[in-house]
Amino acid sequence: MSYAFIPRLLPSPAAAAYLGVSESMLRKLGIPRKEQGAKRLYDRSDLDAHADELPYEGQPNDGEDKEQAAVSKCDDAFGVKK
Repeated sequence: MSYAFIPRLLPSPAAAAYLGVSESMLRKLGIPRKEQGAKRLYDRSDLDAHADELPYEGQPNDGEDKEQAAVSKCDDAFGVKK
């Protein structure tokens, strides 16, 4: 079925296409789904929020910075030299 507009609730294939990722990557992202009867659907506003949180190219990724800081702290605690 095609629409003249994007529905608010999307099944996995459409949600993955909306974000430009594969369905398996979509599942790994951990974006919550809504239940409508037996269907599990992605809310377009949740997909948009995920996309809005992604860093722009060339900008630091806070998650990676925090992970690197934790690794460095652990390395320092155990005397690991870089």
